[in-house]
Amino acid sequence: MDALLFLIFAAVSVGCAINLVRQTHPIASAISLIGVMCSLAVLYLLLGAEFIAAAQVIVYAGAIMVLFIFVIMLLNAGAEPPAGKSWAAPLLGLPALMALLALLAYFLYRSMPQATAVRFGDFTLGGPRQVGEALFTKYLLPFEVTSVLILIAILGAVVLARKELD
Repeated sequence: MDALLFLIFAAVSVGCAINLVRQTHPIASAISLIGVMCSLAVLYLLLGAEFIAAAQVIVYAGAIMVLFIFVIMLLNAGAEPPAGKSWAAPLLGLPALMALLALLAYFLYRSMPQATAVRFGDFTLGGPRQVGEALFTKYLLPFEVTSVLILIAILGAVVLARKELD
């Protein structure tokens, strides 16, 4: 049952990610990103990391996506105009993508050591204590740099929106 749920939500995640890239309107892309984040939270739940799943929904699918949508609305971004269609892109792109994925899978398979299969629910390091210790010791600098980058992005969006109003 766990493997079936994994496959279903992995397919939902990949489908939402493809939809995210193919959308022309930024709000629709943001909603597709919320679908990716929520399906990833279910995958975390299947692995037994309940706290990480809850943080995924609350922080990423909630707060960060509200921030993204706020910036999109502030910039008043409309739908992209349709680009000129090339006949060569699908003709050459799909075989090239398949070859790239096959090559990547081959090298990943060859470089990874043989490991035991994943058993759902065996992950025990996803609690608040372990996440907090890792976040505020080993990953403190990347955490702070990310928060500063998000603040800079918000300020840049406000400056761009203010220039358009003037």
